[in-house]
Amino acid sequence: MGLGPRGRGAGAAGRGAGGNGAGAEGSGKDEYMTQEEEWDRDLLLDPAWEKQQRKTFTAWCNSHLRKAGTQIENIEEDFRNGLKLMLLLEVISGERLPKPDRGKMRFHKIANVNKALDYIASKGVKLVSIGAEETSAKEGLLLWCQRKTAPYRNVNIQNFHLSWKDGLAFNALIHRHRPDLLDYDKLDEDDPIGNINLAMEIAEKHLDIPKMLDAEDVVNTARPDERAIMTYVSCYYHAFAGAQKAETAANRICKVLAVNQENERLMEEYERLASELLEWIRRTIPWLENRTPEKTMQAMQKKLEDFRDYRRKHKPPKVQEKCQLEINFNTLQTKLRISNRPAFMPSEGKMVSDIAGAWQRLEQAEKGYEEWLLNEIRRLERLEHLAEKFRQKASTHEQWAYGKEQILLQKDYESASLTEVRAMLRKHEAFESDLAAHQDRVEQIAAIAQELNELDYHDAASVNDRCQKICDQWDSLGTLTQKRREALEVKTEKLLETIDQLHLEFAKRAAPFNNWMEGAMEDLQDMFIVHSIEEIQSLISAHDQFKATLPEADGERQAILSIQNEVEKVIQSYSMRISASNPYSTVTVEEIRSKWEKVKQLVPQRDQSLQEELARQHANERLRRQFAAQANVIGPWIQTKMEEIARSSIEMTGPLEDQMNQLKQYEHNIINYKHNIDKLEGDHQLIQEALVFDNKHTNYTMEHIRVGWELLLTTIARTINEVETQILTRDAKGITQEQMNDFRASFNHFDRRKNGLMDHDDFRACLISMGYDLGEAEFARIMSLVDPNGQGTVTFQSFIDFMTRETADTDTAEQVIASFRILASDKPYILADELRRELPPEQAQYCIKRMPPYTGPGSVPGALDYTSFSSALYGESDL
Repeated sequence: MGLGPRGRGAGAAGRGAGGNGAGAEGSGKDEYMTQEEEWDRDLLLDPAWEKQQRKTFTAWCNSHLRKAGTQIENIEEDFRNGLKLMLLLEVISGERLPKPDRGKMRFHKIANVNKALDYIASKGVKLVSIGAEETSAKEGLLLWCQRKTAPYRNVNIQNFHLSWKDGLAFNALIHRHRPDLLDYDKLDEDDPIGNINLAMEIAEKHLDIPKMLDAEDVVNTARPDERAIMTYVSCYYHAFAGAQKAETAANRICKVLAVNQENERLMEEYERLASELLEWIRRTIPWLENRTPEKTMQAMQKKLEDFRDYRRKHKPPKVQEKCQLEINFNTLQTKLRISNRPAFMPSEGKMVSDIAGAWQRLEQAEKGYEEWLLNEIRRLERLEHLAEKFRQKASTHEQWAYGKEQILLQKDYESASLTEVRAMLRKHEAFESDLAAHQDRVEQIAAIAQELNELDYHDAASVNDRCQKICDQWDSLGTLTQKRREALEVKTEKLLETIDQLHLEFAKRAAPFNNWMEGAMEDLQDMFIVHSIEEIQSLISAHDQFKATLPEADGERQAILSIQNEVEKVIQSYSMRISASNPYSTVTVEEIRSKWEKVKQLVPQRDQSLQEELARQHANERLRRQFAAQANVIGPWIQTKMEEIARSSIEMTGPLEDQMNQLKQYEHNIINYKHNIDKLEGDHQLIQEALVFDNKHTNYTMEHIRVGWELLLTTIARTINEVETQILTRDAKGITQEQMNDFRASFNHFDRRKNGLMDHDDFRACLISMGYDLGEAEFARIMSLVDPNGQGTVTFQSFIDFMTRETADTDTAEQVIASFRILASDKPYILADELRRELPPEQAQYCIKRMPPYTGPGSVPGALDYTSFSSALYGESDL
């Protein structure tokens, strides 16, 4: 009967193994031919062979009928009425046969057998002896056995009779697919019966394969029955082929889940890094926006040092983090696009655009902070200078004014003689002259106090209080002076004219000259602050002009002293009994001489301090030139490198790996240039410490250099990432280097502005040149893919993505659903236990946690919806 076990088992094996068995038997085939022909003739007459055939076929039939809850004992008797034969065909095919006749008459039985035979014929099965098709199936099954047992010692399968006598081949097949069921290394080659029984017991218990063979028959028969062994081995094939199919499905699911888990890890990493960077920006912006000034130079310089640390130590790592975050985001989106997954949408507020916006706000806050710091330092420097000047002038005035009110309040004129009153009046006139001479100093003190208030001096209250006291005292002195003059004039008449006039002339000329000397001493000791060579040279010039006036001043000094000499001469000439001292002036000859000597001492001291400041300004100028010399080299170098990178990204050809190496060399050269930036930072620090705030020798500031350097680092990193993304896309999409070069050549040709971008018209022309037949609707669809944000331009990466989108060899939702369906034994749902049995623990738990409950037809408790889960992996559902 042709339908028996060999029709089912061998045919299936031929499909599974690919029908390549003809070449698998190798050169040993010929040596068996003659012997096999002789054995076949002997077996046809051997009752033992017929018994073995019946036993094997009966076991094979029962292995299928058992699924329908029945079995057979005797082939001729139990298949005679055709009922169990029809049932067997239904179990094997999974289809319903025509309704059988239930009668017990012979024609009923014949009718049932004919229905079974008609069904077999309808499926193209020929009920003949072994032909070419069955031979091919046999060779395919033999090839499958040879491949699976190739690694095992002492197993050399060349046929389906002698090669199985020691039982090792059966055990090798089991161990190859289920190594957990037996320890192959412990098998004894000299115990063939034990080996065969062990294999059949394991197969029956764990693989649901019935015992179809007797170990003794296989071992003790010179040539075991080939068809019986083929039938039994085919059951192994079917059992393991199903497991292999499930394993393939599980592997596909594991691969898909591994991609998803890695993408989720990258998403979580992006979220974490984005949160940390945004938090740092959130903390930093208020610090940069704080414009609360400090009260002292030291405190403001500490703020400047903190800002310098921020720009040199704290911000650069964050620039790298921001750049790396953008690169990670682009790489993740590329991986998602390549694996046919939906694009990653960060949580609210953590988009790349959000980070860019926050970064822009940071730099906006940073932009004016350093300028504010420097202005504040200048303001405080000016304040300290003014405050010291105020204190000096106030102290000088207070010393002069000390006791003056008490003198003016005296009424000594009431009991004085006429001569004494005249003297008092002259003396008072001299005081009025002195008082008037001090008017400028009081106005200067008030003006300095006013400027200190306008510049928000921290100790303005004490300055105002002191200034007010001086002004009040000045007003009081003016009032008292007027009252005393009025009182003296009432009792005054002319005294001795000559001496009187001389004393008065002395007093009138001595007071201004004394005031001039005090002013000169004050000016010669005055503090000064300059920021350039021109300013100090201006002060030196003014000082030289002052020195030029000294001969004239010396002449005035001598003239004043000659007046006093004339007084003494008159008194001596006329033997007058009056004192030669001047009753009208508090300024004495000795005081004039003393102050003149002091002025002559202060002049060279002023010369020295001005020359020292000139030397300091020359040193500052050297610092400016030193900084400018480096900045004027570094600035253009950065610009040149930016242009080279931009040009290389457009003009580079050849393998992407070579482009990557070239860009890495660029990056290496740029990083090696960092020491020049550090040296410039050091020079910049020296300039700031020297309080140099301008530099006419260069248009580059340190901030320009910093921003350019950070932009250069960011640009080279992004360009490298673009090439990495192209490599990733090329490898994932299966693009050859030649195709990639063609894509680059086409893109560069239509990149008319040579800026790495094509506008819409250029892109349309590029597509037409590549053979695309574009209508408006089709072009609009393509533009929505390559320019989803409507920027009006197409990047090279978008161009590559479009050109390779149709040829992507990626897994799809349908493939994953089909894999889950295999693991679920064709059910529309899957159970948690099935997932745990078929998948690794981590991925099984991943599915169980995320799969929604199945609520469709035939649902059972614990059913999970793998269809919705698989669709969600590819963004095709709302899960």
